[in-house]
Amino acid sequence: MNLWRWLTTPDPDPGFNWNKMLKLVIRVVLFATVATLISSLLALTPLRPYLNTWWGSLIFILILYVPMARFLLVDSFAPRRGSAPSAPGKGGSTLSSAQRRKERNRYAGVKKGPPKYGGRR
Repeated sequence: MNLWRWLTTPDPDPGFNWNKMLKLVIRVVLFATVATLISSLLALTPLRPYLNTWWGSLIFILILYVPMARFLLVDSFAPRRGSAPSAPGKGGSTLSSAQRRKERNRYAGVKKGPPKYGGRR
């Protein structure tokens, strides 16, 4: 099960390194193998004439690709780890508590009171 965990765990290093490229190649080869195997097994069933049409192959690819997309893209769009700066040009830990509170409340909603003179004008 270590091989499967290695394939499905995102790599925390940014950019493309040899480890990440090897994982990507193995994932693509596994996906192609599974797709070919399922397609050849379905060709033995009465679904063969439908799979030979453009819409049949499109449905087959979508049904196969949608569940496998997360497996194939686990390293491509991994969320960033660590803290991002709260304001452009400022580090997240260098702000004082008043500045952090100001940034946190910058877009907070403001409750408005009722109109003073009978509504809209």
